[in-house]
Amino acid sequence: MLSLKRAYAWHRPLMAVAALMVLCAAVCLVGVVVDPRQVGGADTWLKPLKFSLSILLYSLTWAWLIAHLTRFRKAAHTAGTVIAVAVAVEQLAIVGAAASATTSHFNVSTPFATALWGVMAVSITILYVATFVTTVMLFWMPLPTVSLTVAVRTGAAIALVGLGLAFLMTGPTAQQLDDYQGIVGAHTVGIADGGPGLPLLGWSTVAGDLRIPHFVGMHALQLLPLFAIILGALAGRIRLLADDRVRTRLVVVAAAAFAATLAVLTAQALIGQSIVRPQGGILIAGWGVAIAAGLAAVVILVAAARHPLQSERRPDDEQTPIAEKTEKVRS
Repeated sequence: MLSLKRAYAWHRPLMAVAALMVLCAAVCLVGVVVDPRQVGGADTWLKPLKFSLSILLYSLTWAWLIAHLTRFRKAAHTAGTVIAVAVAVEQLAIVGAAASATTSHFNVSTPFATALWGVMAVSITILYVATFVTTVMLFWMPLPTVSLTVAVRTGAAIALVGLGLAFLMTGPTAQQLDDYQGIVGAHTVGIADGGPGLPLLGWSTVAGDLRIPHFVGMHALQLLPLFAIILGALAGRIRLLADDRVRTRLVVVAAAAFAATLAVLTAQALIGQSIVRPQGGILIAGWGVAIAAGLAAVVILVAAARHPLQSERRPDDEQTPIAEKTEKVRS
């Protein structure tokens, strides 16, 4: 219970949104089971369920990051509150649309739907601006190791790009301009929304889908720091990872590979190519990123084995939690 109270104190508005998303996810799970209705060929409650889980991760991550800032704390707290309100407004609209068995995004078929989409568009724009502000502030955030610092900063920067990719979905497609049906904007490229998709995720299996780079990019905020944390946890067991400079180089490779993958996925979506059928230059680029990242990691590890770096870590650095180190910096 004490740890929950501590976590809630990270940033109360964001943590309140996180708690709300847990409840929302539970409701959506029930909806998926008991409500047979569909929207665009997918279960009505699947979309709000995915958004609940994504917003949950997003809110928890930013609450933790903002709590450990030592500078610009008041401004960061304000920006975090703006983020909390923006995502809550968007999710409220998505859940409301699901309850009415209609689409939330891009819907301008009625005056009410147009107003709702307008509110969502404004909230998404505000969310992006607030996230940009907090991302900049992270560059003054003290962290215990260089590898984790690089992971957090690059992860936040890539996540900002991924969040911004949502704006590519908001313009009308050529088909919508030729045959207006009350929808302006689309996830998929090459066909109308609602075709065959991957189980649960719903990403198109027959055309390009801009939700893929949007989703992948946004969650660099969690995946790259998690990679650095895993490397740090393995440092005590794997001698090659004992020096943080080796781990930092691996994090740099991972961040570069993540950014390159995001670029490939975005290009794939924009040319209308399905994620399950990569072809031509996209296939070559994808394999190129994977091979280059693998080779770079091998080179780093082989070099560390042949020429061990003299560790600059102090013994207590490996045992001191991040929160305690942050308190030391503050004092």
